[in-house]
Parts: sequence; C-alpha cells; structure tokens
Amino acid sequence: MPESASEIHARVLAVAPDGRLPAPSIAGWEIFPWEVVDGAIAPKTLAAPGVEQPRVGDEGGPPCDTCAGIDPDTIVWEDEHWVLTTRPASGLPLVLVLQTRDHEDAGQIDDDLASEFGRISNRLVRIIEGLPGIGRVHVNRWGDGSSHFHVWFFARPDGFDQIKGSFAVEWDAILPLIDAEVRKADLHGVAVKLANWGGHARA
Repeated sequence: MPESASEIHARVLAVAPDGRLPAPSIAGWEIFPWEVVDGAIAPKTLAAPGVEQPRVGDEGGPPCDTCAGIDPDTIVWEDEHWVLTTRPASGLPLVLVLQTRDHEDAGQIDDDLASEFGRISNRLVRIIEGLPGIGRVHVNRWGDGSSHFHVWFFARPDGFDQIKGSFAVEWDAILPLIDAEVRKADLHGVAVKLANWGGHARA
C-alpha cells in the first residue's frame, strides 16, 4: 500500500526538518530552463537554434539501449508486445514506463498495437489510481532522448497541492526515495492486477 500523505511528509521532515529539500541534479542539466539572476529566478537566455541531434536508436545516433536488453530486475509486467518497467528508485509513489518490445516509435506503431497501448494505459491508470494515497496518475510521452516507443506513468501522492501537473516530474527528483519494501509491494500489486487481462506479472 502506498504511503499516506502524513507518512510522506514525515519522510521529508526526517531529512529536511524545515521542509526545504535540496535541489535535485536536474537543476544542473543543460536543458533546465531557470537560473538565478540578481537574486531572483529567471528563464535562461534562449540560445540560437542548431542542428537537431539524433536520438538514442536513431540512424547516426547511439545504439538503442532498450533493444540491447532491459534489466530484468526493472520489469514489472510483460506480454508479447509490451514491457512495463520501473526505475530503480523514485520519490513519487510509483513511476512506470510502458514500452514496445520491438523497436517502434510514436506515430509508427500500427493500429492494432495502438489499440493495445490504449487499453493497457487505461487499465494502468485505473489500477494505480485505485490504490490508497494516490491523487492522480500523469501519463507522459516526450521522445527526445530515445526513439524506442516509451510512455511514462507518474503517480502523484494525494493531498499535496504543490505536486500537481507537470511539476510532479520535478518533485519525483526532489522527494526522498520511497522505502524499497513499500515500493516493491506496490509494484507487485500493480503487476498482478494488470495480469488479469493477460501477460505476466514479474514484480
């Protein structure tokens, strides 16, 4: 069962008694859009456009790491066409990635596979939002890093107005990590419920 809002807040206060957590590593990323100017947060200067760089898995880019092999310890559920994975750790209650088994890209999958994606995504959202302590599940696809079709599912905790919308992704990097045993139990619950429609629970 996911942590309650009070348990999450207690976990934060255990590492940051004043409630102010340290900035995550994403603040140092080149694509991070903010900087401090004269003591105030301001958007970075927008550089002139350049040449679009090939992604991982694109022709001319690095080899597709997903096709090279998915770490079996990260697999939550899988079937003939899809693999649901999780990251080794997260600050949000659950962070999952649904990806095609074969090397496909968004806009290239056929109608049958697209229909499967819709059904699995709908089931995943329903399953995760049915867990106690979950406020909402955000479904995100960017595709700037890898050409292998993958979609993210971010479960935000209930009761925190600051952790809403696209900012939930930033909070995932800011919040202290979820307890490994709690996370393991939650992933198992999601995997088993999703397997009711087919596929195999792996978590």
